[in-house]
Amino acid sequence: MQVGDKITFPFGKDEKEGTVVKIFPKTVYIKVDFDKHKGKIIKRSIIEVQPDKEVKKKDEKKKKEEKKQGVTKREAKQKEKEKKKTKAAKEDRKKEKAAQKSAQ
Repeated sequence: MQVGDKITFPFGKDEKEGTVVKIFPKTVYIKVDFDKHKGKIIKRSIIEVQPDKEVKKKDEKKKKEEKKQGVTKREAKQKEKEKKKTKAAKEDRKKEKAAQKSAQ
C-alpha cells in the first residue's frame, strides 16, 4: 500500500472505495467521497484495511524474534547447567575435606 493507491475497506454494512492520503506505521488516512460529503478523510488502522498482509508481517517478525531469543535462551540454560555443575563440584570437595579432617 502506498500513497495514491485506491483501496476498498469495510464501512458499516457496505464497502467503500477511497484513495490513500497518508500512511503511518499503524494507521492510514483515506480520502472517501460520500453522498453528502465529498473528499472526506477517514482514519483507519492498517489491520482493518489490509488484515491479511499485516498479520503475516507481524507473524514473521515474531518468529524471527523468537528464533533470536531462542538461541540466547539455549545459551542461558547451558550456562546455568555449567554453574550448577561447578557448585556441586565445590560442595563435594568441601564434604571430602571435612570427612578427611574428621578422619584424622
